[in-house]
Amino acid sequence: MSHLALISGATGQDASYLAEFLLDKGYFVYGIIRRTSLINTKRIDHLYKNKQFKTMYGDVTDLSNILCIMKTMIKDHQDYTKFEIYNLAAQSHVKVSFDEPIYTAHVDGLGTINMLEAIRTLNLEQSARFYQASTSELYGKVQEVPQKETTPFYPRSPYGVAKLYGFWIVKNYREAYDIHASNGILFNHTGPRRGETFITRKVTIAIGKIMRGEEECFNIGNLDAKRDWGHAKDYVEGMWLMLQQEKPDDYVLATGKCHSVREFIEKSFREVNIDLIWEGQGINEIGRDKMTGKIFVRVSEKYFRPTEVDLLIGDASKAKNILGWIPQITFEELIKEMVQHDLNNTEQYY
Repeated sequence: MSHLALISGATGQDASYLAEFLLDKGYFVYGIIRRTSLINTKRIDHLYKNKQFKTMYGDVTDLSNILCIMKTMIKDHQDYTKFEIYNLAAQSHVKVSFDEPIYTAHVDGLGTINMLEAIRTLNLEQSARFYQASTSELYGKVQEVPQKETTPFYPRSPYGVAKLYGFWIVKNYREAYDIHASNGILFNHTGPRRGETFITRKVTIAIGKIMRGEEECFNIGNLDAKRDWGHAKDYVEGMWLMLQQEKPDDYVLATGKCHSVREFIEKSFREVNIDLIWEGQGINEIGRDKMTGKIFVRVSEKYFRPTEVDLLIGDASKAKNILGWIPQITFEELIKEMVQHDLNNTEQYY
């Protein structure tokens, strides 16, 4: 008897941790990857040695392709007892969504309904369980602190708006067609597999380059933005737990602790025994090494968003009480792992 899992966005940070987690539980895991001219599978390359892991070319914006992938899985595993679908595919960079709003809407919004329509078209309403990667960016201009499942949404980017469509279409299909479909409203989660253009990874990569003498300084955007950061490895377990419940529902996953970008940078530098001091204001602010006076951090308008999200902090009480989910990796442990990874300039993700 087979446990099947289909993960879209298989080359991403979350998908790589999720695939590891599911393979350890004995699942047959299929990952959807987009065809590119350059190989971008480094996060999951180590998984190919497992005979229960397979990738297939696809794109959530192509319904016929998704139908074909699901049909193939069912044909190859007709004795399956579980079929879990994790929709992690997205254009997930908030800043980029302002530059590519229509593409973001197609992938993050319409891509979600394509996955749900594939379930409905193949009559899998009663046998498949669906997880949608929602986001704390739904809250945007926050209406309540901390944010929980009942907090009103107010997205502040094309990414947030596209994800809002995905969130509501999941609820609609759940109610209209009795699909076991759940939204995971995940607050910021990161780690050494995070994309290199995201703020946390950008910081730790820059510190590694500075310590190796490859770079003198790096530019940053809003130092005062505050986020609820956890480790992606903890959050994928929460995804899985949602699909193990008898009834589908929507859950916030968060640490409940808030830290500014400024604090993330300071703590990251302390991992290499550098204390930063800040001078100036606004775009003229700089971060110096307290001992040597060297400038390591500068603020650049280039990295400011047209509409900023100032504060995100989640209340995961529902997930704790119903799922039994509690994040295990602390903020300090997260930073230490990321800095050590990028100090070594390693390409290994496992």
